[in-house]
Amino acid sequence: MFVDFCGIGGHGGAIVADASPQAGKSGLAAQVIDEIDVTISAGIEKLRASLAGKRISLLINNAGLLQDEPLGSIDFDSIRTQMEINAYAPLRVAEALIPLIEQGRKIANITSRMGSIADNDSGGRYGYRASKAALNAFGKSLAIDLQPKGIAVAQLHPGYVKTRMVNFGGLITPQDSARGLAERIAQLSLENTGSFWHSNGEELPW
Repeated sequence: MFVDFCGIGGHGGAIVADASPQAGKSGLAAQVIDEIDVTISAGIEKLRASLAGKRISLLINNAGLLQDEPLGSIDFDSIRTQMEINAYAPLRVAEALIPLIEQGRKIANITSRMGSIADNDSGGRYGYRASKAALNAFGKSLAIDLQPKGIAVAQLHPGYVKTRMVNFGGLITPQDSARGLAERIAQLSLENTGSFWHSNGEELPW
């Protein structure tokens, strides 16, 4: 079976879309793998076992957690949790699933411009910023290490999206964000692997 995409989400699950002929011409047959804790080895093993025998065209790492730690009362457990979910988990998932990703295929890490050190002009959000900066560093290294295997990697900022994470106070709809992310993924190649893009096409500073 060839998998059109495997999306690892922020609520302990994976969505797998089948691009095989058996899925039919009318659409993709989706498989949902529930209750995967991507911060522990057992969760990664469950994911790998669930995908045994499949091949992945596109891996999307989308798990994310946003918390705040005001200066003067920084919660280091909060920072640690965000590092586990936002940075370490995508690297765990990528390492585990690389054997299922064939030459010419892609990995998209959903990051944030808040992980840009150059773009930080408002401070705060210590855990979120640090975890996304770490994810950016991991993604860049993955891009270099996987280029000889023909696998391209992108770091993608979805924009300020109207989601629960920001109490629906964003600037763009999830549909607009998804459309932009899809365009960036379509443009991803070995020539621009390792790039850090906004969903609108702007290349973001590290």
